[in-house]
Amino acid sequence: MQVKSRHHLRSDEIAAIRDAVADHLGVDVDGETFELVEFVDANYEVVLVDGDPAVFYVDDDEPFLTVRGANDYEPETGVVTVDAGAISFVSDGADVMRPGIVEADAAIREGDLVVIAEETHGKVLAVGRAMVDGDEMVGESGKVVSSIHHVGDELYEFSA
Repeated sequence: MQVKSRHHLRSDEIAAIRDAVADHLGVDVDGETFELVEFVDANYEVVLVDGDPAVFYVDDDEPFLTVRGANDYEPETGVVTVDAGAISFVSDGADVMRPGIVEADAAIREGDLVVIAEETHGKVLAVGRAMVDGDEMVGESGKVVSSIHHVGDELYEFSA
């Protein structure tokens, strides 16, 4: 990924990021430095928090934690939990299907960004967009979360 630009964020921009992530995921993104990185050929921008790619913007949406950020800050809300059988698929970037889901936050609404975690250790495997409300995610068949970012993709591997 080729970096187009990189600059430190102002305190009001940092406050907006912290507020948005707290609203979506119930966590406080705490850090000394916040730096926005724009890429030439990617449809997202990344915010480095103390040098780590912790937050990203997808399609000019609100800021949301990356997989690495979600594993560092452990979201309390907006979480979809999958069973062991779904781990390899989700980690490879597959969309999330109902049979693999063991639990989903009932506050999730269709179109929300969500984190996908595995049930055994709670590690976040991916970030996606909900295709249905959280209380409709557990079931027998159908795709319910569209994958956006996952373990091992370009964004996950990016380092400052």
